[in-house]
Amino acid sequence: MRRAIDVNSALTSLPLAGIPPEDEALRPQVRAWLAEALRELPADVRSRSWLGFDLDFSRALAQQGWIGLTLPTEYGGAGRSGFARFVLSEELLAAGAPVAAHWIADRQTSQVILRFGSEAQRRFFLPRIAQAQIVFCIGMSEPDAGSDLASVRTRATRTDRGWVLNGRKIWTSNAHRADYMCALVRTSGSSEDRHQGFSQLIFDMRLPGISVRPLRDIAGDTHFNEVLFENVELPPDALVGEEGAGWQQVTAELAFERSGPERIYSSIVLADTWLAQMRAAGAEGPAVHLTAGRIAGRLAVLRGMSLAMAAKLDRGERPDLEAAFVKDLGTEFEQSVPEWIRDALDATPHVARSAELSRSLAYVTQICPTFSLRGGTRQIMRGIIARGLGLR
Repeated sequence: MRRAIDVNSALTSLPLAGIPPEDEALRPQVRAWLAEALRELPADVRSRSWLGFDLDFSRALAQQGWIGLTLPTEYGGAGRSGFARFVLSEELLAAGAPVAAHWIADRQTSQVILRFGSEAQRRFFLPRIAQAQIVFCIGMSEPDAGSDLASVRTRATRTDRGWVLNGRKIWTSNAHRADYMCALVRTSGSSEDRHQGFSQLIFDMRLPGISVRPLRDIAGDTHFNEVLFENVELPPDALVGEEGAGWQQVTAELAFERSGPERIYSSIVLADTWLAQMRAAGAEGPAVHLTAGRIAGRLAVLRGMSLAMAAKLDRGERPDLEAAFVKDLGTEFEQSVPEWIRDALDATPHVARSAELSRSLAYVTQICPTFSLRGGTRQIMRGIIARGLGLR
């Protein structure tokens, strides 16, 4: 039988001021549960972070009441604060839990439905999200509209029976596994209208006319997909919120996507694995000390920034500018970690490295270029920052 693996993070054990005690009290509960649930999952598998897909794990997490944590109890949630979800997210990400089956729905789609959806949509979707009974994907990027989201061309045309959808989306995570998509589409005007004429629609991915083509990445995984829509008939109640208000709704949604701990923790399992092996080997020297200090110092600052976003979102604010800061600096940090660790290992050839550490480093090195692409490129984030500073 495989020995149990310590999935606890030395880095998230560092104290973080500002979390209410009643929410911080959730941390040891989650940590103890994860230590048992992931006890045989090696570091190189956990290094997939929030890309890891395991529906059984998500449903077990839901049984603990830890999905839909901030949703009102009347919709199947726990009615907890954004701080509680921050603590939960930190521990899930630090442990490398396979959360992809519920992550998008829990993080952002549920918030779109809660804030903009009809009462019928809330009653139908939110309890099912909280129980991990349904998997969501989001339809934003298109072949000619990636970072420039305002160039979306997928169009939904009103009919007597609802809508007819035509177009395509790309880089759609888990579309091949999803039950539903929440998509940004054009319902009026043209691409020249930029931020006008967009709406959000939710629809069943099994409808006739929807084709999903998985895309294999450099690591051999198939997280991403191209999704094609050919005369897909949607019911009238597919519309979320107001027709034509899609741009305002999706920018509010992106604040949830860009500001959370997942924008700083994608390399955390690798960092913890390296730290544990350096401690076990009694490794000393400037390279080890410099790398450990870089990781711990930057992570402490980024945790504080992300926590500030959780506080703003909890108050119902829209920290679009601040979220862009977290996304830009956080993904830069995530991409730097494997480089720093590789340099430290090269400088300490006398320290043995495990196969798990080598595989984790190889995997994160392969996929880390995507960290600054998903959710909006670094250039887009800096454009948002410039606009917030009055420079555009």
